[in-house]
Amino acid sequence: MAEPLPLLDIARLTAWLDANVPELGNGPLDAKMIHGGTSNVIISLNRGGQTMMMRRPPAVPPPGSEKSVMREARILGALNGTAVPHPHCFGSCADTSVIGAPFYVMQQCNGWAAELRDGKIHDRAPFDQPPHAAEIPFAMVDGLIALANVDYKALGLDDFGKPDNFLERQVDRWEGQIKSYQQLYDYEWREIPGYALLRDWLRANIPASFKAGIIHGDVGTPNALFTFEAPARLTALIDWELSTIGDPLLDLAWFCNGIRDDRFPGHIPEKALYNVADWPTRQELMAHYAAGTGRDMADFDYYLLLAMFKGGCILEYKVAQAAKGILSKETGILFDRLVRGNFAEAEKLIRLIG
Repeated sequence: MAEPLPLLDIARLTAWLDANVPELGNGPLDAKMIHGGTSNVIISLNRGGQTMMMRRPPAVPPPGSEKSVMREARILGALNGTAVPHPHCFGSCADTSVIGAPFYVMQQCNGWAAELRDGKIHDRAPFDQPPHAAEIPFAMVDGLIALANVDYKALGLDDFGKPDNFLERQVDRWEGQIKSYQQLYDYEWREIPGYALLRDWLRANIPASFKAGIIHGDVGTPNALFTFEAPARLTALIDWELSTIGDPLLDLAWFCNGIRDDRFPGHIPEKALYNVADWPTRQELMAHYAAGTGRDMADFDYYLLLAMFKGGCILEYKVAQAAKGILSKETGILFDRLVRGNFAEAEKLIRLIG
């Protein structure tokens, strides 16, 4: 057996696993650190058979991380048995007396995830080049179709989010976040071109087509696992920390941010992180999603713009941290480009649609 990890009480955890996760087996528990991040920790568990993964907060948890772990366990458990590709959740524990923090145990999923390097998201060969590159976004949208088609109420997730007035609350939610950086990082508010135009347009153009469902909250190929062999197939959506009940079209729009648009021929968005030159356009992915969900896409521009607003507001914290010296100057330059690109693309789209 491996040396005991400081984040685990092996004896107590073994007793809990005996009672709650018999699928793991009954041999001596071998636990190994896989990822020791600042927001969560992933530990592999093996008792002589299949390997499973434990997710728990770090020893010094950031605010809200313990609640986040249990929310993630709940959504994964609720999705067990559905068509949504996700890690099966075998059990969760809110009792901190077992290992000192809440945790859950999930399936070890096979597959590869994209990597962020040099300011771009890179896919694994052969999916980094035609003809297989275009399979990746369609595989991702297949996962979003499966998620959008889930009846969250039938899964007992009525109280997992606040769908009432979801769209009406979004601008205030994200504007509050971007303005909080002033106090958090002693960072002077800056006027970003296109920000005010986008904010005001969103407030004035809330669609009536809202349809509540589960949203992942951070859809992207780094938060997904794909088959190693072509054709590409999604094996799991991972990192469900931001999941809630909202409008699933926002997930699709978040993924389509930075992807080519048929209305701007030959234009590659400046904020594009993916190899989108070899990918389908927004309109092709929208059509695929509509065919799989039956959703009307007439208001999709609103969701694209809301995703741009959300993305710009979130990513500005990296600019603020770099200005404060917490992150490197180079990181600040990269994220400044992404933030400005978000709002510049939004202004361009608003001018087009009127």
